[in-house]
Amino acid sequence: MNQTRVFLIFAWLMVATLLWMEWGKWTSAQDQPATAVATAPGTTSDQGNGVPSTEGLTIPSANVAEQTTAPAHAAAAAPATQGTQVTVSTDTLKLVIDGSKVLRAQLLQYPQSRDPGAPPVELFKDDPAQRYTAAVAWIAQSGAAPDQSSVFRPMQPQRDYSLGADQDSLSIPFVWEGNGVRIVRTFTVRRGQYLVGVSDQVTNTGQAPWRGVVYRQLERVPPPPVKGGFTNPHAFSLVGAAWRTASGAYERRKFDEDYLEGGKLNQDATGGWAAMLEHHFLSAWVPDPAQPTKVSLDQRVVDGTPRYLISQTGPAVSVAPGQTSTVQARLWVGPKLVRAIQASGIPGLDSAVDYSRFAPLAVIGSALFWILSHLHELLGNWGWSIIGLVVVIKLVLFPLSSAQYKSMAKLRRFQPRMAQLKERYGDDRAKLQQAMMELYKKEKINPMGGCLPTLIQMPIFLCLYWVLNESVELRQAPWILWIQDLTARDPYFVLPLLNVAVMFLTQRLTPNPGMDPTQARMMQLMPLIFGATMAFFPSGLVLYWVTNGGLSLLQQWWMGRIHGQPVLARPETDGKGHTKDDLKTKGK
Repeated sequence: MNQTRVFLIFAWLMVATLLWMEWGKWTSAQDQPATAVATAPGTTSDQGNGVPSTEGLTIPSANVAEQTTAPAHAAAAAPATQGTQVTVSTDTLKLVIDGSKVLRAQLLQYPQSRDPGAPPVELFKDDPAQRYTAAVAWIAQSGAAPDQSSVFRPMQPQRDYSLGADQDSLSIPFVWEGNGVRIVRTFTVRRGQYLVGVSDQVTNTGQAPWRGVVYRQLERVPPPPVKGGFTNPHAFSLVGAAWRTASGAYERRKFDEDYLEGGKLNQDATGGWAAMLEHHFLSAWVPDPAQPTKVSLDQRVVDGTPRYLISQTGPAVSVAPGQTSTVQARLWVGPKLVRAIQASGIPGLDSAVDYSRFAPLAVIGSALFWILSHLHELLGNWGWSIIGLVVVIKLVLFPLSSAQYKSMAKLRRFQPRMAQLKERYGDDRAKLQQAMMELYKKEKINPMGGCLPTLIQMPIFLCLYWVLNESVELRQAPWILWIQDLTARDPYFVLPLLNVAVMFLTQRLTPNPGMDPTQARMMQLMPLIFGATMAFFPSGLVLYWVTNGGLSLLQQWWMGRIHGQPVLARPETDGKGHTKDDLKTKGK
């Protein structure tokens, strides 16, 4: 098998894989079944870990709860007041909080586009048609408790907070009171971070013990389907819910009709987290790892619009009269920054940066990004870092590629002999293959010598596609001149055309012994097929492939000069492929 043939097989395999993935995405039904809504009833404690079971429990969303009959304790809750929303700005985030929910979240360092003055990405939105919010509420096992429709009053008159130049953090407290229970909820933001601290201090001011269970929730209306098919990097990122269980397992569900496949869940998530993912960004509730929690899923239809929910329930809290108990959690709302996530100490949250659905490829993807990030520290440009990655891979694979090109040089030298064998045996392919294998054995030629380095590069190529697709660090990252976004296609198709040229020249240097005319014509079309396939891929991926192909071409030419020998003259035949030596042998 020669290198060109392997390239062609790989091209078709890659296209088939991408088309299969696209087919799976578009065959998912868009209509979501309605789910019955009810106000959360009281719960009973799980004797194993102090967390109530969520079986049969419907945790209400804010807007849905407002449409149902109010719970018995609602009359005792604090009356609704105007101006309960607070705006908080740091160097990374701008949040709108009403005490029970984070209604809006802008990522100030991530513009929606490269256009001057483009607004920042808005991850959380309270627009009903695009609703995406994070909420905290309580389910009372005895006494009153605030749900998502309850009003938390700001404890300070200020409504706009900005992190000062001399400040590292800001804390914004809210309060809710009802029937002998007082809950002070404090949101804390810090400079340079996407983690928001959320603590609930529960004080029992009544005469009887108070018991309740905290639940945290992410609720979202799914975004519209991505246009552009498999050439659009957004099409391959998971848009859905993900969570980490107590066993450390990473699980996820897409926003589709199978979202509740297997039920609404009631999994132990102690030490885990619950998240919603999309291309480049995520939100995640991260409770205190020492506190027992469970995770559950739900989906509803409100005013004809589907909504997806992932909730954390627990821990259960019991507060004696005159006593206080505090429950803490963190909310990640921001980009999928690998290093920042790892620095946060949240176990397993870096799994949300999805380099592949297959664990071995995900490991390769993580390694590639590790190399890329260190090259970026050295070179300061992601495009040059991709080129540097090719050089590193080439150095690692040099022993294999050296053997490959030595084998190809021998194949080229003996091409006339192979042409003579083909002429002799005509359409008898069995005898032709047998004769060629004898020639390979006699001259110590390895016909498979060109396959191994190319086969090794296949998973690297696929993993790099996922790395370029998923890494927010490369989002809108420029290289040089016309390439101003390595995650978008080449606007002028310069790199795809260079790729076609490199593959054509490589084909000219690659021997093709024993190839029939039909196969040869297919090989001649292969650079155009492969070039057209990659024309709409991320330019960073095409840059990798062009650089890899260019260095391979240079290496092949150089190794051919060093190890190549004069092409053997074609033996004289009688017109039927028989040489003079063959005729002498027959005469004897």
